[in-house]
Amino acid sequence: MLKRTKIVATLGPSTDKPGVLEQLIRCGVNVVRLNFSHGSADDHRRRAQEVRDISNQLAIPVAVLGDLQGPKIRIARFKDDKKIKLAVGDHFALDSSLDTYAGDQSQVGIDYKALPEDSRPGDILLLDDGRVQFKVIDVQGTRINCEVIIGGPLSNNKGINRQGGGLSAAALTDKDKQDILVAADIDVDYVAVSFPRNSADLHEARQLLDAAGSSAEIIAKVERAETVSSTEALDDIILACDGVMVARGDLGVEIGDAELIGVQKHLINRARELNRVVITATQMMETMIQNPMPTRAEVFDVANAILDGTDAVMLSAETAAGDYPVEVVQAMTKICQGAEKHQLSRPAPTSITQQCEHFDETIARSAMYTANHLVGVKAIICLTESGSTPRWMSRIRSGVPIYALTRNEKAMSRMTLFRGVEPMLFDATEIDINDLNTRILDHLKAKNLLSSGDLVLLTRGAVIGSGSTNSMQVLQVP
Repeated sequence: MLKRTKIVATLGPSTDKPGVLEQLIRCGVNVVRLNFSHGSADDHRRRAQEVRDISNQLAIPVAVLGDLQGPKIRIARFKDDKKIKLAVGDHFALDSSLDTYAGDQSQVGIDYKALPEDSRPGDILLLDDGRVQFKVIDVQGTRINCEVIIGGPLSNNKGINRQGGGLSAAALTDKDKQDILVAADIDVDYVAVSFPRNSADLHEARQLLDAAGSSAEIIAKVERAETVSSTEALDDIILACDGVMVARGDLGVEIGDAELIGVQKHLINRARELNRVVITATQMMETMIQNPMPTRAEVFDVANAILDGTDAVMLSAETAAGDYPVEVVQAMTKICQGAEKHQLSRPAPTSITQQCEHFDETIARSAMYTANHLVGVKAIICLTESGSTPRWMSRIRSGVPIYALTRNEKAMSRMTLFRGVEPMLFDATEIDINDLNTRILDHLKAKNLLSSGDLVLLTRGAVIGSGSTNSMQVLQVP
């Protein structure tokens, strides 16, 4: 049984074990994530090559996503690497001039040197994903004097967020700029930009990718409070990229978990409305890092995102460093299929009032309207050069699979992230136009994706290979 929702799996030590990567791809992974926060450039090159070798061997398309680290807003280290314990009411200082290894029970250094300038009395600073929280009393030069309002253990290099967001750190660090060159060299399909403040950060990333000769599409990780403070701010981010990621870790810390679910639903919906792909990420199956089965709450969390219409669900430490990387992908695939059974019985209606700027978008919407209303349609077949038409199709919910046939390997890889789209290589330019429909149907029958008598829709351009979809046909498989 095919699944419509795609799975993104992060690579790491656990996936380096013999045979694991192949099993992950067989079990349903569509996109692999190279986390540039960990590992060397050589590690990423090796893993990407292994993925492509297995993908070619299995004839299963898999995309590669390079995830930039972004600004490190963290405390420094404690003397002798000791963990301290803070209690409510304790006074504690964050000091940007303090030596990296001089932290103690009353103070610690910070690697983000602009934090004192960004801080004001009354600010709430959240450390270690909010497990420890400080209220700023005052700022004296490089020193931020705080009162502990939620205590607990604190150890080296823990992250810092400010409640409500607003820290001025630029999205692209010097390390990120170097990693963009690595990503271009690896020829990744997608680059995820961490902590973008606005569209300018994404435009800068695109310029750097272009200069490096990369055609990778950009995924904006939505993790700053200010980017979801209004529809205008969110649209500014979405329209500047090719897809968004609901990065629930830092975003949840900055806006609070109580607000996060509503923001997640709005972000998924808005991305689909604006024809962008959307990935839901962070702690989706967290307990499976150490356990062979998910909790019921995790199953519901993943299923909820699927029912909301996310294109993909992402695994982080679960596959990169967990004890059960294969089992977690198997579990997530089952959840996708289970949630989609419910959704397929209620395909979303296609709006007949929305206007389109491109005629190929009009054809895509027409095909989805027909698929959702003509009784008996088993599949949509889309001949595509760039992947734009199946991307538009994937924005409209349907229980009908979309088979995207392309001669362009890069387009095929990118389409692995589109919900409901099954991409495959097929060079229609080498076929006589009078035989094309028959050859297409025979190709899909040979893959056991169609049967004789099936009713299908076919979209293509009048000039094969032109990249301009301008027609739709209703066909019956002979």
